[in-house]
Amino acid sequence: MPAPRLQALHDAGQSLWLDYIDRPMLHNGELERRIRDDVLTGMTSNPAIFEKALAQGTAYDAQVAELTAATSAWQLFEALASTDVRAACDLFRPVYDATSGADGYVSLEVSPNVANDAAGTVREARHLWALVDRPNVMIKVPGTEAGCEALRQLIADGINVNVTLLFAVGAYARVIEGYLAGLEARARAGAPLGAVASVASFFVSRVDTEIDKRLDAMAAAGSLSAADAAALKGKAAVANAKLAYRLFTEQFAGPRWAALAAGGARVQRPLWASTSTKNPSYRDVIYVEELVGPQTVNTLPPATLEAFRDHGETRRTIDADLAASERALAAVEAKGLSLRQVTDQLLGEGLAAFQKSFDTLLAGLEAKAAALGRPVAAGR
Repeated sequence: MPAPRLQALHDAGQSLWLDYIDRPMLHNGELERRIRDDVLTGMTSNPAIFEKALAQGTAYDAQVAELTAATSAWQLFEALASTDVRAACDLFRPVYDATSGADGYVSLEVSPNVANDAAGTVREARHLWALVDRPNVMIKVPGTEAGCEALRQLIADGINVNVTLLFAVGAYARVIEGYLAGLEARARAGAPLGAVASVASFFVSRVDTEIDKRLDAMAAAGSLSAADAAALKGKAAVANAKLAYRLFTEQFAGPRWAALAAGGARVQRPLWASTSTKNPSYRDVIYVEELVGPQTVNTLPPATLEAFRDHGETRRTIDADLAASERALAAVEAKGLSLRQVTDQLLGEGLAAFQKSFDTLLAGLEAKAAALGRPVAAGR
């Protein structure tokens, strides 16, 4: 039976995706149960998630032991990850079919090595799309300028895309433009517009974490009073996301969008990522409760999902008091903190963290393969 609080969130127009994947849950009934009881309609993965999944237990050992001497660590990762994502796609396929392709997606990310290489991103995305071979897989690409360029081509190709690591409203504007341009190219080619879907993953809690840290440093240095710092902390992330949603409503309206919608195009939904609460003094579901609204997705780590199941409250908040959101960000800027500088830093850190996770993942696979007597080949 669906959990009442999670059902209420779903009924408010927000899709719940699980920000986690591992092989046991795909085969022991756990994911099927979560789809039924947690009202899950999708799933996201990234190198950090796969790193944790592959490092724990022996669930992947049998497939690792099957590798040939010509298999590299990179190819092994692709084989393991695509197997899991393919299985998850199959479990979410009833959701995909029931919603006529509006939901039921599972994400798999291109390598962080191509974050600033548009052609490389397109090449890898096409490869992963063909490897998984499921209509409800979404290929994750980073929200860099190169990623936006790749997005345009991938949408024109008919490949579902999850644009990740978005922190700034300005970067989100480029993503929307890439999506619309890709749909227009697809329309010119006479291809069906309703057969392709996309989400834009806007990261939330990390914005508060960085700004709060800077406010504390200013208070410690005496350039800002402790009271002023406390008044500003924990406000910027939600405000930033709300203004991103306002941009979404503005851009997916008007003549340009109407022409695409008439051809069956879907909106590129905002997806709220990084929604676990990093500061224990904040409510543990704040980044879910404060961003509820129609045509949105929230990808929740298991702990945040469980917290919302227990005590989360649902009301439409995503477009409530946008003037207050503008004031909150203006107040931060007025104290000398540049939101642009913060979001640029967070993008760089996010790319670096994914690269580190990917490198650690590949090293772990090499060690696991060697321990099983199946050392991997060098290179990709």
